[in-house]
Amino acid sequence: MKRAVTRTARVPAFAKLNLGLRVLYKRTDGYHELRTVFQTVSLADRLDISWTPGSTTRIEIEGTPEIPDNLVERASRLVLEAMKIHGDVQFHLKKNIPAGAGLGGGSSDAAAVLLALPVLTGKPLSADHILAMATQLGSDVPFFLHGGTALGLGRGEELYPLPGRPPARGLLVIPNLHSSTAEAYRDLSPGLTSIPLQNKLASFQQEVWRGGADGNTAAVKDNDFEEVVFARYPELKQIKQRLRRAGANPAAMTGSGSAVFGIFADPERLDRAKKSFPDQRVFPISFVSRAQYRSAWRRALHLHAEHHAEGTLWPPRSLYVRNQYAQ
Repeated sequence: MKRAVTRTARVPAFAKLNLGLRVLYKRTDGYHELRTVFQTVSLADRLDISWTPGSTTRIEIEGTPEIPDNLVERASRLVLEAMKIHGDVQFHLKKNIPAGAGLGGGSSDAAAVLLALPVLTGKPLSADHILAMATQLGSDVPFFLHGGTALGLGRGEELYPLPGRPPARGLLVIPNLHSSTAEAYRDLSPGLTSIPLQNKLASFQQEVWRGGADGNTAAVKDNDFEEVVFARYPELKQIKQRLRRAGANPAAMTGSGSAVFGIFADPERLDRAKKSFPDQRVFPISFVSRAQYRSAWRRALHLHAEHHAEGTLWPPRSLYVRNQYAQ
């Protein structure tokens, strides 16, 4: 009897920043209409994946505390059900992205499963099918299928690529608190009509245009959640102020918090700022372009994915299935 072959890969799951986040209004479906600019950064989880075909499905996740409604497990089940296959999937998740910080760690982990598992199994899934599963898993998950810099509309799941920002380095400062997204929306909703919608749209458009025109990292920086989250957690406002005094431009909260980031043009100021938060978790970061993001993924899957000299094939396709990809 032929023994089943186990295939393994170690893949990255990068964090994101929101370079600006405007909340326009609450929609009839209960979600909020957003405008944001996503940016991938170098802080990343590490996911070791092992796949063995079998007659039943078993999914195991090691290396992280028990998480209710774990997105890695949900993503795995969606992929296996879509491909109509069974087997053992083992994950070892090295968590480097703090939870509850607005950095998209769980969403990035889920997207990593959606990109990697079809390659390891050798079963084709179309890009449209992968995107549909990503949208089902969460509003931030689709962005992590692509990385780089992108404009996010709707709930954040409607994405349009933007020219990459110039290389940038900065700091993430993350206090030991969990900022609830649900609470942030609840606190924000009563004040959404205080600024005319057209004014919000006009200012966001101008910020995006300025960023695209001159490569200015600081062009998009307003985050509508800051006012209500800072009122609940004054220490976050103090962190932002300390980053600005240290020379960061911009300094802003990402998502609904609790992470606050500062981008530094001066490496010496960045080095000094690293030492000025001894009581907080501090992570040096750099921007990751879309090309760098995809290159990291190709390196991670090089034993199992097709290679194309032009480097344009995306998402990665498995070596184990040829000329059978869904259209």
